[in-house]
Amino acid sequence: MLKYTNILKIIILSAVLLVALIVFGFLLLTRRTPAQKFDGAQALKDVAYQVDSGARTPGSPGHAKVLAWIKGELEKAEWGVEVQEATQMGHPVQNIIGIRQPAGSKPGQKWLILGAHYDSRLYCDQDPDPAKRFLPMPGANDGGSGVAVLLEIARSLPKEFRQNLWLVFFDTEDNGDIPGWDWLLGSRAFVSTLPSKPDAAVVLDMIGDADLNIFMEGTSTVSLSSSIWAQAASLGYRQFIPTVKYSMEDDQTPFLKAGIPAVDVIDFDYPYWHTCEDTTDKVSAQSLSVVGNTMLAWLASQ
Repeated sequence: MLKYTNILKIIILSAVLLVALIVFGFLLLTRRTPAQKFDGAQALKDVAYQVDSGARTPGSPGHAKVLAWIKGELEKAEWGVEVQEATQMGHPVQNIIGIRQPAGSKPGQKWLILGAHYDSRLYCDQDPDPAKRFLPMPGANDGGSGVAVLLEIARSLPKEFRQNLWLVFFDTEDNGDIPGWDWLLGSRAFVSTLPSKPDAAVVLDMIGDADLNIFMEGTSTVSLSSSIWAQAASLGYRQFIPTVKYSMEDDQTPFLKAGIPAVDVIDFDYPYWHTCEDTTDKVSAQSLSVVGNTMLAWLASQ
């Protein structure tokens, strides 16, 4: 009888363990991870698409093609999309806004903005070859990398992310120091029409350099910079260097002037800045992943 009882207990215990394993396995298969892995290879393809579309200078066929493509990619990822039409200094501005506002959101819920510019500069005015200085800039890293990271974040962000998040693709950022133009026309137009103040704005610019070194930017909100750089450190990314090296006028500037916490995530140590050599081969999938994974983790922490 004692032997039979022990066998019966073993059978019952085995059955319980088997049920537990089945349930646990089902949960593993059906649960959602906090953040899907950022696909740097896909982001690099997105950089190449932009460059291969031609110059994204305002009014050009390449500009119109990339605008429609960004809008379509956001819609495929099930984001709400708006195109803000404005005029600055007599130039048309078309900012693209991807909106993720979860159902059941409540008043006072955190509102975050991630931004990057999608236009490219009219001229390669910093090119070492004088014959190339009036050619349009390819803009792989300067413009293309930030757009690629935002689009991959749009695809990767978990459905359960509960904050109000806008991905803003700024137009007409990059033509300052050219007669009849100025810097930041798109972000100026965007900030001037905000109905209220978001909690934070993060700008991504020139973040695909294969030799990535992102120093803190001197005008950015210190607490916001610190939280992003700390997030990168927690992931083991040494490419985010927690010291200030440059103070930049970039798309974070209109937010800061409006009293909105903002940070510029930028690697300005880029030898191909505003030259005809700012091409896709200078951009790294690994660098795009470092920034993309950092931003996904930072968003998850908010």
